[in-house]
Amino acid sequence: MTNFPRPAIGVSAIIFDQHERVLLIQRGKPPAVGYWHVPGGKLEAGESLVEGVRREVKEETGLDVAIGPIMAVVERRQEGFHYVIIDFIAYLIESTNTNITPADDASAAAWVAENELSHYHIAEGLLPILARARLAYRGEKLGLADIEGLATDFIPNVV
Repeated sequence: MTNFPRPAIGVSAIIFDQHERVLLIQRGKPPAVGYWHVPGGKLEAGESLVEGVRREVKEETGLDVAIGPIMAVVERRQEGFHYVIIDFIAYLIESTNTNITPADDASAAAWVAENELSHYHIAEGLLPILARARLAYRGEKLGLADIEGLATDFIPNVV
C-alpha cells in the first residue's frame, strides 16, 4: 500500500441552475487532473465547513452561494492524497447569475444537463451523488441539514 499523508478535509458544492443543469469544474491540478467534478477543495484551519464551501465556490467559479444539506461524505485515496470530502447542495444567491469564471484549481467550468453528463470525464463516484442531489434540489427531504441554523451541526433531514 502506498504511503499517504494525514487525511485532509475537503468540501464541495453541488449547484444546480434554474434549468437543473449542474455546475462542474475540470480539475487543473492533482489529484484527478482533467476530471470533471463539482467545485470544492481543502478546508482551511479555523474555517467552518460552510465557510469553506462558500470560499471554494467563489475561488473556482466567481459565484456566491447559500449552503444547503450534506448529500454525501466520501473518502478518496489517490495519487498520494488522502481526502475525506463532504459534498453539500448549494444554491445560487442570484439565481439568474450563471456566469462562471474558472479560476484557482479549475481549468474549465460548465453548466451540464443531466443528459450531457456522459460527454464528460466525471470523477469516480460522483454520478450517484449527483442523482441524489438532483432529487434534493427538486424538494425531496434528503441528506443532513443544518436544522438549527448554526452551520456546525448537520442531522438527518426528515420531518
